[in-house]
Amino acid sequence: MALPAAAQTEPAKAQWYPLQMMVDGKPASFEPPTVAGKLWRLCALLPHGKDHYWWGVAWGLSEEAKRLGVEIGIYDAGGYDKLAMQKQQLRDCYKLKADAYIIAAIAADGLNAEAELLYNNHIPVIDLVNGMSTSKVSSRSLVHFSDMTRAAVAFMLKQPVQGKQTLGWFPGPEGAAWVTDAETGLNTALEGQPFTLYHGGYGMTETFAQADLVRKMVAAHHPDYIIANAVAATVASKYFTDGKRGKTKVISFYSNPQTIALTQEGALQATVTDSPVLQARVAVDLAVRWLDTGNAPKRVSPIIKVLTPENIKDADLEQTLPPANQWMIHQQLSPIDGATARIFRNLRPAPKTE
Repeated sequence: MALPAAAQTEPAKAQWYPLQMMVDGKPASFEPPTVAGKLWRLCALLPHGKDHYWWGVAWGLSEEAKRLGVEIGIYDAGGYDKLAMQKQQLRDCYKLKADAYIIAAIAADGLNAEAELLYNNHIPVIDLVNGMSTSKVSSRSLVHFSDMTRAAVAFMLKQPVQGKQTLGWFPGPEGAAWVTDAETGLNTALEGQPFTLYHGGYGMTETFAQADLVRKMVAAHHPDYIIANAVAATVASKYFTDGKRGKTKVISFYSNPQTIALTQEGALQATVTDSPVLQARVAVDLAVRWLDTGNAPKRVSPIIKVLTPENIKDADLEQTLPPANQWMIHQQLSPIDGATARIFRNLRPAPKTE
């Protein structure tokens, strides 16, 4: 099965801010720091680096750290089944005396104990993208995936329908906080609506796993709509492009280069974006604000957007995608007095003066 050519963006513009976001529950213009007060050392923990979503997150983290003049270690655990690895990576960062932690947790409660220990020792902890169930975090840079699926359902309900409809649902890995959140939003949004829901099953957001689930769904049902994670949406769209298996309309409840490209081509009816590159940049900004000033917003969220073949040409894709040919970034946090840290210190931009 041929997958679409991935959409890409050009290298980022010099300045991405200010931007309208939700700041502590209210619309506001978000203005990040211009430069960090010290050469802070940040540790970012990601669940994996197997798809463009997390490539974009890693790129956003790296670029914002460079802009502010701080060092950042970026670690991926290797998958949503690798909680032990993510815990070990946190311990490794602690041994290297990281000043702050940015955590995209594998499971909602997977790193709660560690996060609470850091928080109670006045070390900033930023909850990034996936969501942690503990209240002991300094700030959160995330969008509720329940809002993402509600946006997908709201878009679907605006389409002309006749009679009772069927909906196929492909959430992602079972137990991941973002999946649980997405399912809550979907079920809430469908209450009282004339839809029969077919659950496609749980699986890692990898092509092989999601393709198997899609094949099983298509063998049993030809739903009117599918709402799916980006990997399943990409696979599902190929099944229905020629119309021989029905006219199922596919919506992705988050975006990656494939869903962007498919939406541009008209093969997807819509793809919802939570602007992961922005979330990553904001996470770095929040960590630096806590370190510099001891204060920062408790939660910052990009505005959720539903991209369609009609409006995608006007969208700023640099908020969602990494640049062309940008792969996953892995970089170790250097020893606090190591050669890498000294070199980085010499490259750090000078603070602006009046």
